[in-house]
Amino acid sequence: MGRPEPRVLTPSVLRDRPLPRPGDDKHARGQVLVVGGGLATPGAVLLAGESALRAGAGKLQVATVAGTAPAVAVALPEAAVHGLPERNGEVSPEATARVLEVAHGCDAVLLGTGAGDVEAAASLLERLVPRLDGPVVLDALGSSFLTRHPDGLHHLAGRSVLTVNPVELARTAHRSEEEVAADPVGVAREVAAASRVVVVCGGTEKHVVGPDGEAWVVPGGGPGLGVSGSGDVQAGVVAGLLARGADPALAALWGAHLHARAGERLASAVGNVGFLARELPGQVPALLAELA
Repeated sequence: MGRPEPRVLTPSVLRDRPLPRPGDDKHARGQVLVVGGGLATPGAVLLAGESALRAGAGKLQVATVAGTAPAVAVALPEAAVHGLPERNGEVSPEATARVLEVAHGCDAVLLGTGAGDVEAAASLLERLVPRLDGPVVLDALGSSFLTRHPDGLHHLAGRSVLTVNPVELARTAHRSEEEVAADPVGVAREVAAASRVVVVCGGTEKHVVGPDGEAWVVPGGGPGLGVSGSGDVQAGVVAGLLARGADPALAALWGAHLHARAGERLASAVGNVGFLARELPGQVPALLAELA
């Protein structure tokens, strides 16, 4: 028998699978570390970091290239920002020890956001990921680590989420973009099973697939979500929910839904296209409250 068709994710499904209740203070709601960005992409960690807080995380740390760290710290005053060694404008693999030091005690670590070079991202994560022992979100070019090491997250025992677009999913699975377009759920299932990771793949509609093959389709969102920085927001929301104590599948489902609904809210207020990724995080708290 073939795999069952993906189920449609609805608000009623999420109400039956609630998030952990938020704690009474910032320590109880968990701490997120966002690692990434570069000289050309400092905004990515800003978007992801704010989104983690908007999703209810209590504390935030950002580790990014030293050249942009002061500006990031000013733009994101809620975060502790750490400057890292850089190489060709990207976070250097030599930053591993510092990142591990900062990651100690964090409840979720988001990796890959704002990375601009596949080789640089993979080289950093090859040193870093095997030494992490808590929940991890691999975003965007962070997927290059799994392209090289499909079993590279096994030591986390399922405590990981991969957030990618169809092009990144194709690269991760060593498949063509045409194969992903023809069967996004099938390819996502391959990656999820091989790497023991929950996969969130965007596109004209989102799919969330677990290592056991359970698959969901997240309808809506609209074309406006196809804008620079939108994926950084979604990854940040997922990381924030993980830090609050949600398991990876729950964080992925809620994160994908909140991202889609935020896009619809802005489409109604601004237009189907033309709203900015920086406007998405502000929609998340109200959406969470409505689903509580």
